[in-house]
Amino acid sequence: QVQLVESGGGLVQAGGSLRLSCLASGRSFSSYALGWFRQAPGKEREFVAAINWSGTSTYYTDSVKGRFTISRDNAKNTLYLRMSSLKPEDTAVYYCSATVSRHTRAPDTTGEYGYWGQGTQVTVSS
Repeated sequence: QVQLVESGGGLVQAGGSLRLSCLASGRSFSSYALGWFRQAPGKEREFVAAINWSGTSTYYTDSVKGRFTISRDNAKNTLYLRMSSLKPEDTAVYYCSATVSRHTRAPDTTGEYGYWGQGTQVTVSS
């Protein structure tokens, strides 16, 4: 089992940058595929990015490609999301997620992840 705690959210102007972190507790962090999802008010939770257990494969939703970078540090049990060129439409609560998986490609749907953090708010002003 793993517990996830996000940090790094905040208020930023359009065009700015933020780095989200997700610290995991528990064993075998490197056995988990990890993902970032977000949920804006009145909308469903949506996939943002995912990274496989070894960090060798990443996947992004089209709207963040070229602007966001997902990475992980297995020695520190930490997942990151570097966000740049932020837009007002990126405003949402961002959640990190984990699932046991040794597949090359990490999952990209909410139903495939069994562990979730509490979320961190990202607000981008225009």
